[in-house]
Amino acid sequence: MKRKNLINSIRLLLLSTCVIIILFVTTIVIYAYFPGIFENKKDNDSYTIYKLNYDTYKLSNNEKNNEIKYGFELFQNTPEYIGPNNKYNNKVYSGNNLSCTNCHLNAGTKAYSAPLIGVNNRFPQFRGRENKMGTLKERINGCMERSMNGVVLPVNGKEMNAMISYMKWISRYAPKDGIVKGSGFLPITIPNRSVNLEHGEKIYELHCVLCHEKDGSGQKIIDSDRYLYPPVWGDDAYNHGAGMTRVITAAKFIKANMPHGIEFNEPTLTDEECYDVAGYINQKIRPLKVNPEIDFPDIKKKPVSTPYPPFDDSFSIKQHQLGPFQPIMEYYKTKYGIVKTK
Repeated sequence: MKRKNLINSIRLLLLSTCVIIILFVTTIVIYAYFPGIFENKKDNDSYTIYKLNYDTYKLSNNEKNNEIKYGFELFQNTPEYIGPNNKYNNKVYSGNNLSCTNCHLNAGTKAYSAPLIGVNNRFPQFRGRENKMGTLKERINGCMERSMNGVVLPVNGKEMNAMISYMKWISRYAPKDGIVKGSGFLPITIPNRSVNLEHGEKIYELHCVLCHEKDGSGQKIIDSDRYLYPPVWGDDAYNHGAGMTRVITAAKFIKANMPHGIEFNEPTLTDEECYDVAGYINQKIRPLKVNPEIDFPDIKKKPVSTPYPPFDDSFSIKQHQLGPFQPIMEYYKTKYGIVKTK
């Protein structure tokens, strides 16, 4: 009887041990492939969502995952696939050698660098630039025509579908409304004055030249058309229709992300420094977008820092480029009841 009880006890111990091991291994596997499952469900109230798993290299090879991987490749290495010198001559859509990740840092997964986490859930959305409800595909093509200084992608083509698949994949932890903390750019207090170009040049020389070069041409990766640090003006930069040519928008991006490597919660530059260096950069020569006058059919909705006319006001082009912007904002608020922030 004692022997039988001992055997039963051993069996129970072994069974319990096996169960514990199985549970432990299962937990490790689940966390490896679905790390968000153990996170606080209120990720949109914190910055945890930017620390989750966005590594496409861990995806297995199947049709769906391969499309996601291609989308990531397009974001990370854009000119290799659709740039001016790419090996697929029938797919020259980008007019420069920038990559999407040069602006949407970490392939769209860095807070306050216009991250793309949750973006598919925020569309369709109203866009003042077109004065209508627009789709995510239309928004991507807006970037193609402006930031990439190129032409639109076929809306149902391989590249567009891959980009959409990648965005959906990195948005899998996002709330249903797609709103996450850290989206867009970091707010700044806009100085109530014109841009000081001399001060902006000093800031550029002190903090920006190391990566973007004295002439703003950036630095390419060796034996590649891709940029390690992108040009901020010149022939291979974003054109004057891009959102980054607006001083306020550029200043917000700079505040959270520049010099390269900083985190938004420990900025290096003050709001005044960001404002001046953004103005300095955007006064430099860059490509001109074709037909910029068709942007913003309702010109009352045009951001005050848009650098090109027409405008529904009597302020000079120079003031729209360099400020002060508060008088322009006050004009639209008083006359039309429109509150503008950029």
